[in-house]
Amino acid sequence: MKVLVTGGDGQLGTELVLMLRERADLAVAPDLAELDFLRPDSIAAQIDRHRPDWVINCAAYTQVDKAEEEEDKAYRINRDGAREVARAARAAGARLAHISTDFIFGGEQCRPYREGDAANPLGVYGRSKWEGEAAVREEMPDALVLRTAWVYGAHGANFVKTMLRLAGEREELRVVADQVGTPAWTRDIAAALLRLLDLEETGTFHFTDEGVASWYDFACAIVEEARALGYDLKTRQVTPIATDDYPTPATRPAWSVLDKARIRPLLEHPIPHWRASLRAMLRELKS
Repeated sequence: MKVLVTGGDGQLGTELVLMLRERADLAVAPDLAELDFLRPDSIAAQIDRHRPDWVINCAAYTQVDKAEEEEDKAYRINRDGAREVARAARAAGARLAHISTDFIFGGEQCRPYREGDAANPLGVYGRSKWEGEAAVREEMPDALVLRTAWVYGAHGANFVKTMLRLAGEREELRVVADQVGTPAWTRDIAAALLRLLDLEETGTFHFTDEGVASWYDFACAIVEEARALGYDLKTRQVTPIATDDYPTPATRPAWSVLDKARIRPLLEHPIPHWRASLRAMLRELKS
């Protein structure tokens, strides 16, 4: 199988490329000089050049707060770029898998969000990703859309790496405790997505690891697991705070747990609990 990955140097894209090559699939990951969502012609040019069986669109504008200032750029990448990828994939006879986010939901309910639940994004990032999904479906009704959340991994910048850095510098961490979701390790996301590709699935799916946590819970686990693995940490206390105590330009959903009932029976292995995956990622990062 030949797969072209956009955003192949990002945290999920990097994991996908590594995993595809481990499977002996042909993975192509054009760099920014070759494929830039701010240069739409480059998207079609690369997809037409490589003629993949699948395109996995991992590229996205993900700076949630900065998106409030750079609305045009966020839409050009998350909506318009996604449309161009779908259009070019269709023209090249390729299938498309598009990565989306829990931020399309508003966080107003207290049960896990199902794929068919109404979108209600709270900020520019979420709206641009939701409109990107719509653009993809308009161009390719048989596209595969995978929504995930709270992504972290050994590659790229993420919450886990930020907490590790701060825990090495500060005796106390203050972390929001009233936003709830589920962390997702890039390796688990990549494995689930490749399973869907192998099955040639279409439509929308949700995937994160199992369990539920607040950002505070996640931070506590990072410190505890890292210390147990021998990381040199200064932090002695993690203090829960309210969202109002840590104001940000973008409003975030208070509840963004995703329902995985649709994807779970399709996977070859049970979905791991987020804490087990965190432990494995920290072990990998340390080695």
